[in-house]
Amino acid sequence: MRLEKKYLVEEVNTHLKKSDYVYLANYDRITVDEIAELRAQLSEHDAEFHVVKNTILNVAAKERELPELSDHLTGPTAIIVGGNNPSGVAKVICEFFKKKEKVELKAGILNDRSLSKEEIETLSKLPGLEALRAQLLGLLTQPGTSFVRIINAVPQNFMNVLQAKVQKEEGEGI
Repeated sequence: MRLEKKYLVEEVNTHLKKSDYVYLANYDRITVDEIAELRAQLSEHDAEFHVVKNTILNVAAKERELPELSDHLTGPTAIIVGGNNPSGVAKVICEFFKKKEKVELKAGILNDRSLSKEEIETLSKLPGLEALRAQLLGLLTQPGTSFVRIINAVPQNFMNVLQAKVQKEEGEGI
């Protein structure tokens, strides 16, 4: 392999190492301004958009032992990588691509598993990482909260009975 191609493969490998996912997109008919807009939205999730050559991406993917991509490497290809929130990044790109109607997802890889366009769209509908953490925390604290309410119910009910008796006696004394 020529030195230039080795350099390009190393560069693509560097991008692929940034996260445990990669999304492939056909960027045909998108303007430079629209790419800049997409990159700005992706940067909020520490993700990046890179235009790559299909042959170089194929070699880099094989070196990293990623699932077979050659079926999706036709036409202009861009990769979206980076960050640790694959569902948030999927949400950004799905919304952007739907709005622009020019760009389309080809496929993706998440944790060494191939994803179809439909699976990426499903992933984009999942809550973000912070929302999932909040839901998990709520699930973890719920049993403790319920337990405290149950323990507190017995003395509270006893106090209610005593309070009612006191009110009844005060009412009879008038």
